[in-house]
Amino acid sequence: MIVIVLSGAAVRLTGSGLGCPDWPTCFHDQISGSLSIHPLIEYTNRMVTVTLVILTGVTFIAALMRSPRRRDLVVLSASLIAGVVADAVLGAFVVYSKLNPWLVSLHMLLSLTMVVLSAVLYHRSKYLYGPGARADVRDPHFRSVARLLWVPFVVLLITGTMTTGSGPHAGSSQGQLTARRLPFAFSSAAWVHSLAAMLFVGLVVGLLLSIWKTGAPQPLQLGVRRLVVIALLQGAIGATQYLTHVPAVLVELHIAGAVSLAIGMTQFTLRQTAHDREPGTKRGQP
Repeated sequence: MIVIVLSGAAVRLTGSGLGCPDWPTCFHDQISGSLSIHPLIEYTNRMVTVTLVILTGVTFIAALMRSPRRRDLVVLSASLIAGVVADAVLGAFVVYSKLNPWLVSLHMLLSLTMVVLSAVLYHRSKYLYGPGARADVRDPHFRSVARLLWVPFVVLLITGTMTTGSGPHAGSSQGQLTARRLPFAFSSAAWVHSLAAMLFVGLVVGLLLSIWKTGAPQPLQLGVRRLVVIALLQGAIGATQYLTHVPAVLVELHIAGAVSLAIGMTQFTLRQTAHDREPGTKRGQP
């Protein structure tokens, strides 16, 4: 799931979004494109999607065959299959709409949602959930804050995609049809996104101070420290890329940071309750 986000960003940042003008084939009846760089990058991203369909399918079968079967793992695995297929179909609309910026932004947000679901599935597969399983709330106040923190985080992601959608990286390259941009100034979108970023950084730093002062359990301290480090790095990369006229390499790093933040947010939320480990999953066990 992480690779599909980063490879999708690479498609856009290298101007390869129209390298394969058809879907699911690359060009008319050709399964793959020519050996030129743009079709190769675009089709590599599609092959990652095919790999994801296979992996999520195998995961779903494993969840069904598991004994005892756990409903949460089955539902999460099925949701991932549905999400990957929906993302692939949305990708087709992106291609046939000639990289409509609204659809490209939605494509990114859906991919990040799949990363979050994957992180939840990975966590739950290691711990016992369900009737009778231990679920001790580590701190009820911090649990409420962790849930509310998703609101500014989602705003941060949306404003980030709006900034990219109005910026210079449209996904098309020279000689292709020029892709449209979102109907507002890049500087204005970047300003709004920076405000959302400062709000989020301020909240996680304040949360770190609160957790440290109250002596909250170690898992909560570790989770929020990770959030603070990633958020500060993200802010530094974002400011640098804006001041250096948005080079593609820094945009890719910024998107990698967004993926890391999404995983960090998910882990911090899940750490609010303590669960027993599944047998055989403790560190040091074979």
